[in-house]
Amino acid sequence: MNVTRVSEPTPDLSELIGIFFDRQDTLAEFVPVEAASMPEVARRLLAHHDHMTVTVEAYHGTPVDVDVLQTWVSDTHYAREILLRRQTDGKVVQYGIVRLDRRQLPPAVQAEIVAQRRPLGRILIDHDVMREVECVALWEVIPGARLQELFGVGPDERTYGRTALIHCNGVPAIELLEIVTPS
Repeated sequence: MNVTRVSEPTPDLSELIGIFFDRQDTLAEFVPVEAASMPEVARRLLAHHDHMTVTVEAYHGTPVDVDVLQTWVSDTHYAREILLRRQTDGKVVQYGIVRLDRRQLPPAVQAEIVAQRRPLGRILIDHDVMREVECVALWEVIPGARLQELFGVGPDERTYGRTALIHCNGVPAIELLEIVTPS
């Protein structure tokens, strides 16, 4: 897969992480990686232009629930740090940071997102928001203390993630950092 680089705006990894962390390495270290260099499962889960909610549900064979760990709100934006867990057994399958431009989403969609009960992808799909998901960059992820705690892994485990951008009604509206649990 060729990962398309966009002009403006684009998810800046350091900026997204900086919403919730003073130091990036508290969460993880990130090394750029090409899709061809990734393990097959990680590549299948991340190297695409689809919603991660749909992708992880299909891969794990079960719907996922969202746990919102932290939120941040400004006049124009809403951000949250999340985990996705399998409904069948509660196992964590994905970590994420989401920042969205509230001005680009209908009030009903905003209200459901802020209610923190369902994954973002499912909300956008169910509200039939016209959207295009753009995978911007792929990352090898070396978990820091926070990710080790959330994933239940040691410092030598490696996993993978991506930064992505969701265009809603043709406008860049949602920036994402998505990291899958080690497989």
